This record gives sequence, structure tokens and C-alpha cells, in this order.
Amino acid sequence: MTFADFFESAIARRALLACVLIGFTNGFVSGFVVLRATALKVGTISHSLLPGIALAVLLTGGLTDWSTLAGAVFAAMIVGLGSLMISRTSRIKEDAAMGILYTTAFAIGLLILNQLSLRAKLDEWIFGSIVGMSNADLWTAFGVSVLSVLLLTALQRPILIWLFEENIAASLGVPVRALNYALFAVVILVLISSLQAVGCILSVGLLVAPAATIYLFSNDARLLFWGGGALGAAGSVLAFFLSYPLGWHISSTIIVVLGGLFFLAYIFSPRYGLISQWLGRRQSPA
Repeated sequence: MTFADFFESAIARRALLACVLIGFTNGFVSGFVVLRATALKVGTISHSLLPGIALAVLLTGGLTDWSTLAGAVFAAMIVGLGSLMISRTSRIKEDAAMGILYTTAFAIGLLILNQLSLRAKLDEWIFGSIVGMSNADLWTAFGVSVLSVLLLTALQRPILIWLFEENIAASLGVPVRALNYALFAVVILVLISSLQAVGCILSVGLLVAPAATIYLFSNDARLLFWGGGALGAAGSVLAFFLSYPLGWHISSTIIVVLGGLFFLAYIFSPRYGLISQWLGRRQSPA
């Protein structure tokens, strides 16, 4: 089958639309992840989705879209919001609480997985299968995208004040704790809506790389959001068109493309790239 034949299919067009939608939303939210310096926490939460899926399969007796989403939401909320609650109500810091909850949940998930015989289908949720997205998956991603972008855009000013000067934000009456929970909840929803497309393992790359790349070009915080969204969408679409002739997995190709763009920026950025820094040191007086 040629690429033109493949592109004529409903599956391919749905996958391309998913690339644009999920790429933009993850890229937009990645601005907050980079500014909040929570990339490792996002990685922890993304890996905690797998035990939730395994538990949902065990309790419902099958792997359906709704049982998977319910299990992923449960696991992510327990690990993500649970760690915040523990840090607020005890002497334990948030990263330590998250480490305990994440490893415990993951260990339970591994024990459950040993009892299941749905490995082939589970691989789609672990590594992603964007061509396997149904119309329901696409509508779920669309709903989460609209909600996330509108909410974060409306709350952008207080969130930026909180991210840069938490004490000043609190003194100005900004509900710091509520914003913290809200931002974490949005990140979790975006992770879950992208689960079918890029899976538990690769999702963190889509939620970090776009804004991290833009961050190497600009100090404008707002550009991280919209620029990250544009880069996430463009990189995902480029990966879609590259994957078929190369015979690569689309979801993996998305992360490879975004990672490649990041490393190009890391080396060649005219402002913060390695080459420009090296040239600046050579030209500066001794």
C-alpha cells in the first residue's frame, strides 16, 4: 500500500487529526511543566497510569476505553494529588511522598499484570498506537484540550505570578494551593487523554520537549505556551508523514522528532545554544 492509499483511509485521517490536537495540547501545557520544573514528577505520574489500567482490567474483567480511562484517572489522582496532600499534611516532602506512592502503585500493577493475559492490547497503552484511536478517543482528547487550554489561558496571569514568586502571589491573594492542585489535575487529564496516542512511557516527552525547545530561544513565558503548542502540533504532523515511508512506529517517531528538534536548538540556538555560548566565551575579553 502506498502512502497516498494509506492517507485516503479514515484511520490515517483520524491519526493526523489526533497528531494536531494532542501535539498542540501537550505542547501548550508543557510550558507550565517547564516553568514549574515538574518534568520528573510528570514522568512519575505517566508511569503510574499503567497500574491503574491493570487494576481496571482486573476489576472489570476486560480492557475497554472507559475502564482504562477510569483506572488511569484513579492511579494518577492517587499518586499526583495524593503526594500533594501528604506533603501538605505531614513533614514528608512532595517528591518523597510521590516516590513512595509511585513505587508502591507500580509494584501492585506488576503483580496484577502477572495475572492478566491481555499483553498485546496493553502494549498499545504502554507505548501508544495513534492509528488505533477511535472516534471516542478523539472526542475525549478534544474535550480535554478545549478545557485545558481555556482554563490555563484564563488563569495564566495568576499562575505566572505563582510560578515566579510564590510568596508575592500569596500576599496578593492568589489561591496558591488551589492553583497547584488545578495545574496538577490539568496535567493528569492531558496525560490520560494522550494515553492511547503515545502511551504511558512516551507521554512525558510530549509534555516536556516542546516548551523546553522554545525555552532555548526566548525568555517570554507566554511564548512557551503558544509556541510550545505550535511546535508540538508541527512536530507531531511531521512525524506522521515521516513514519510511513520509514516504516517507523508513529508514536515513537513523534518523540524522536521532538527530541531531535530540542537537541538542534540546544546546539544551534542563537541565544542559548552551545555554539553561541562557545563563541561568546571566545569573543569576551580575558
